[in-house]
This record gives sequence, structure tokens and C-alpha cells, in this order.
Amino acid sequence: MSKESIAKVHLIIEKIEYIEQIVQDAGSITGALEDVVTHRPAILMHLTAIAEQFNKLKQSHADDILSAFDDKDIKGMYDVRTYIAHDYEGVNLAIVEWIIRNGLPKFKTQCKRVINR
Repeated sequence: MSKESIAKVHLIIEKIEYIEQIVQDAGSITGALEDVVTHRPAILMHLTAIAEQFNKLKQSHADDILSAFDDKDIKGMYDVRTYIAHDYEGVNLAIVEWIIRNGLPKFKTQCKRVINR
């Protein structure tokens, strides 16, 4: 594992923790997503950044790192990134909420395992 690839994993964790902080500040996931001025745009940007880091890992052939994640989960994250980028107003907030509630904790755990190998 290269230092550059591990740095990308650290950045994924950082972005997840930013989203966790946003949700905490808003009082709930729903509350954060209802705030169209500050919280929702920040969450969507951080989700996009997470997907971009996974894409960079894929492009750099960091298979040793990517093998720690489910291919479907990574594809799903990148699909959400594409949806955010190309149909911002049409983003399905129920999917975003599911990702925050279920997907991000899983990614965070997997990232920590990669770092601690």
C-alpha cells in the first residue's frame, strides 16, 4: 500500500466524520438534509469527495485497498456522486439518508481496518 493510497483512505474517513458532525449539529439526518442552504449542500459535497477518492484509488490500481470494500458499495457511492453532479435538484434524499445511516458507518469501519493492517 502506497502512502498516497493510504492518504486517500484517511481523507475518506475525514469526510465521513465531517458528515457525522453536520448531522450532529443539525440534530438528525433528516434535519441536516432539510437545510438546503448549508447542511445538505455540505453533505452532498462530502459524499462527492468520498466517491472521488474511491475513484482515484481505482484509477491508481490500489487493488490491495479496494479489496477491503464491496464492489457494489463503491459503485453505489460513485453512482450517487454522478447523480449529485448531474441532477443536483433531483437527488433522492431517502437514498442519501440511507447512505449516511448505513453506508458511511460501514465504509468508516472498513477504512480503519485498511489503515490498521
